[in-house]
Amino acid sequence: MARSFLGGTHPHDQKRLSERKEISALTNPPPHVVLPMSMHIGPPCVPTVQVGDRVRIGDKVAEPSGLGAPIHASVAGTVTKIEERPHPSGSKVLSVVIENDNSGETVPYAKPASLDDLTSEQMIEIIKNAGITGMGGASFPTHAKLSSAIGKVDTVVLNAAECEPYITSDHRMLVERCQEILQGLRAVMKILNLERAHIGIEANKGDAIRLLEAEFPDRSSGIELCVLRTRYPQGAEKQLIDAVLGRQVPPGGLPSDVNCVVINVSTVFAVYEALYLGKPATERVVTLTGHGVTRPRNVVVPFGTPLRHLLDEADGMRDDCSLLISGGPMMGTPQFDLDAGTIKGTNCLLALTTAERKKPAPAHNPCIRCGRCVENCPMRLTPANVHMFASRRDFRSAEALNVMDCSQCGVCSYVCPAKIGLTQSMQTTKGELLRRQRLEQAGKGGA
Repeated sequence: MARSFLGGTHPHDQKRLSERKEISALTNPPPHVVLPMSMHIGPPCVPTVQVGDRVRIGDKVAEPSGLGAPIHASVAGTVTKIEERPHPSGSKVLSVVIENDNSGETVPYAKPASLDDLTSEQMIEIIKNAGITGMGGASFPTHAKLSSAIGKVDTVVLNAAECEPYITSDHRMLVERCQEILQGLRAVMKILNLERAHIGIEANKGDAIRLLEAEFPDRSSGIELCVLRTRYPQGAEKQLIDAVLGRQVPPGGLPSDVNCVVINVSTVFAVYEALYLGKPATERVVTLTGHGVTRPRNVVVPFGTPLRHLLDEADGMRDDCSLLISGGPMMGTPQFDLDAGTIKGTNCLLALTTAERKKPAPAHNPCIRCGRCVENCPMRLTPANVHMFASRRDFRSAEALNVMDCSQCGVCSYVCPAKIGLTQSMQTTKGELLRRQRLEQAGKGGA
């Protein structure tokens, strides 16, 4: 019987648009790339190149200034600008612009020694130097996640849920690059000195499930395949842990608090490339989809490729396209500047038509106290009450309702019959509480 978690919802997944589209290279390489210095959680990286420098694919162009990961050139060419450029988040970020000379010249990758001859610390250092961050959402530096988990976890969960509608990049990776992903997973197990791993995958990915079932006919490998009921947001860390292991991360807690670590499919593939091929992270698979594009696809995209170029790869936007999102429809970020470059966490570019979009509510729509947001909240919060306090600017009362545990998955807004922007209220409240926390800390620091 397929497993799941408490709460959530099941929007139409719309994956049929691209789930059978094999991964392909870009038809035309981007004429230039825009590499933002912010591609991860933590402070921005610092450029290590200057305008006029020539770089090859894989050359390091930026180093972290704290928690972070280095950034490498994704095309060969000349650094033409180092300036603030549009970022998929909607802000402007210092970026390195590289004009592509189309030579495809790559840094000679030094293949690491056999994993049997490497310590956990050495493998983590390779992952760090490869610039790998989480490619499924938060973009947390992978080396930091793994190093902090050593000795604290008893299992690793491979996140193959890909629960958000439309996105199929991880699905196609599992179908077409299964062996490499499994090698990457085993490498993570070796780093953490673990004998157990679980693969959490939703039941709507039948072809990938059949491939994995053939790999693990029994549990002798130490890797268990867990087929999960298709439900959003199954791929969120806390919900995935609940569904796969039956462990509940406490409010404000981390997966390590229940002795596990979660890692995404595309991230594990990048780990494989770093540890087995010596290749740094310079590209990833991105789903180009939605009824607003002419030709949905799954393509290998160099980091920093302008969104405008990706739309061209999908044969352009249709006339009735009215919204472009980086990511999925539930948690993605609307895009208003097509010159922004993709980042390590960009797994999808979604073009929605007017008919596909959910109409916003009139400003006067009242809450009818139906309780659907509470019933469906995967974090077991009370979004309607948070919204009430936020509208009164009573943020401390909202904080007492554990609003900081909100993952901003969008379920509450999706199921609300009054079409109230509950997720926006949760996000606004969290932002205000964090702002006040920073002010308090600054005040203490100056005392």
